[in-house]
Amino acid sequence: MSGRLRIAIIGTGFMGRMHAHAWRTAPRFFDLPLEPEVVVLVGSDAQRAADAASRFGIAESSDDWRAVVARDDIDAVDICTPGDTHAEIALAALAAGRHVLCEKPLANDVADADRMTDAATAAASRGVVAMCGFSYRRTPALALARRLIEEGRVGRIRHVRAQYLQDWLTDPDAPFTWRLDRDRAGSGALGDIGAHSIDAAQWLTGSRITSVSGTLRTFVDERPVLDERVGLGGRAGAGAATERVTVDDAAAFTASFSDGALGVFEATRMATGHRNANRIEISGDRGAVAFDFSHLNDLLFADATLPAGEQGFRRIDATEPEHPYAGAWWPAGHGLGYEHLFTHQSVDFVRAVAGEIDAHPSFAEAAGVQRVLAAVEESAASDSRSIRVEGVSS
Repeated sequence: MSGRLRIAIIGTGFMGRMHAHAWRTAPRFFDLPLEPEVVVLVGSDAQRAADAASRFGIAESSDDWRAVVARDDIDAVDICTPGDTHAEIALAALAAGRHVLCEKPLANDVADADRMTDAATAAASRGVVAMCGFSYRRTPALALARRLIEEGRVGRIRHVRAQYLQDWLTDPDAPFTWRLDRDRAGSGALGDIGAHSIDAAQWLTGSRITSVSGTLRTFVDERPVLDERVGLGGRAGAGAATERVTVDDAAAFTASFSDGALGVFEATRMATGHRNANRIEISGDRGAVAFDFSHLNDLLFADATLPAGEQGFRRIDATEPEHPYAGAWWPAGHGLGYEHLFTHQSVDFVRAVAGEIDAHPSFAEAAGVQRVLAAVEESAASDSRSIRVEGVSS
């Protein structure tokens, strides 16, 4: 490989757009061992792919991902497509010797996630990198929380409380999209946004979820056919036909962790008034950390070793140069946004390809999240019976 990392993005929607922005931005703010360059953008429709490539500043487009993956001038494949396509694309890319960045969740089921993990393990022996895109790991405040936990500032962890609350499906007339089709998305709020909470909880604590007891709920069974896409959803035409929703609108579950901690999780796309509230709080016997993406530059930290009169949560503005990732950007206090997470993800991927750091989350870690999702679904289907997470010992 030359001093460049030549990338094919597969997917032209919300995530494809975000990843294209990140690849363009990363080398302009971070000193990287390789120069990332998006060579081609791939979409399912040739004209839409060409239009998107022009808009994103990418020189070439295609509607044939198989041909692109096989090209000798492609070093890495960035998968930004619905979940039902992840396994086929990733397996083909790894077999062709391409590095792979795959959006979350890794797959639509455990079997595909395991196949992808096995392929990634085999490819790693040939120097090929595979990474899953749980982008919230790259929030400076959350990365700081992990550092504090690793340093023992929270102590022995007792509680994990996680919520991911959105409201873009609150209106029963909001149109049907692929995210509401189980065959394409795998699951609803549980896998789409709950997966982020599961990954964050296990990454922050360094502990695995061993068992769950869960409930899933679908509040709107049918929705009108999409006419115009806007954001995550869109608009339906007057008198539109309807399609049946085959995924959950909301998920709630309790969890036991391998270190003895108790977890409480909620994920919903029907939390009226919450556009994108991704929250997690971790309590231990020496302190606690709390994060809400609605205030993404802030980390709340409570130090229980202080005198009683000085205890309580205090706000840390995670924009100082010594905070993870923050030193590459603006002066302290000026703040970062959602798009910066994906830039940080691109930076870490490039450095992993160059052998400077390990790729994380690995496909194996992402497959672990898939096992938790499967256990929650199994529990919900059996009257919330406690279900052991496959392959995890207590």
